[in-house]
Amino acid sequence: MSDYAKDVLVSADWVEDHSEEFQSDDPDYRLAEVDVDTELYEEDGHAPGAIGFNWETDLQDQTTRDILSEADFEDLLGSHGITEDSTVVLYGDNSNWFAAYTYWQFKYYGHDDVRLMDGGRDYWVENDYPLTDEEPDFSAQEYNASGPRESIRAYREDVDNAIDRGVPLVDVRSPEEFSGEILAPPGLQETAQRGGHIPGAQNISWAAVTNDDGTFKDAEEIEELYAEEGIDGEGTTVAYCRIGERSSVAWFALHELLGYEDTINYDGSWTEWGNLVGAPVETGEADD
Repeated sequence: MSDYAKDVLVSADWVEDHSEEFQSDDPDYRLAEVDVDTELYEEDGHAPGAIGFNWETDLQDQTTRDILSEADFEDLLGSHGITEDSTVVLYGDNSNWFAAYTYWQFKYYGHDDVRLMDGGRDYWVENDYPLTDEEPDFSAQEYNASGPRESIRAYREDVDNAIDRGVPLVDVRSPEEFSGEILAPPGLQETAQRGGHIPGAQNISWAAVTNDDGTFKDAEEIEELYAEEGIDGEGTTVAYCRIGERSSVAWFALHELLGYEDTINYDGSWTEWGNLVGAPVETGEADD
């Protein structure tokens, strides 16, 4: 994995080799599975030593539909035996959708040594790595965040400015969501009143950066994919989706794997934009 700009991916083999450290009460290493809920983690098992995070209830403020406050983030991590010096490895369902979002949130609050397990939960299960139903109970620690690092996050006003300045906007949703034909992937909650996309956005699926087994493509392939759409790391790029999780995969690929430092994640995404009164919206398919 040396062709990536940053050492932020670990293999399933690496995680298995460090299983003893992940199960230790010592806070140096922590492993966490992050899913949209914890049903798979609890009922089907998980990697030994893995903490189970419910993306919706553990990693978001349900009143504001926002990421955790700094204090709540510190409380969550400290309660699971994580310190700001811990090496934290994240993995999850849907090719790491929610793990990538959590990785981005860790970086937002200044955690330096956080990584993704390449391929996520499906790769771990399908390749017969060990599973357990034992849930770890680590001694609580004091966690002190050093963020927030606003340079990796986009807000509504940043998107307004991006439209005005012609800054690249990457919509990583399906073509049907992008066109406005549907409001959410089949079976998932519709979170917006209107369908379509932000004016000027390009539709580059989050899945374009991953292989069939959920692992990330190599750096050269990812670089070529975005270069074909005029995105080469020069200037700002804004990624968005429906609720911020799929766009976190694109942000991870651009910002972390390619080292395009001026890539920002609009985590409000279509849930915010598609509900704003008066916000500009385009419909229809992407231009060829």
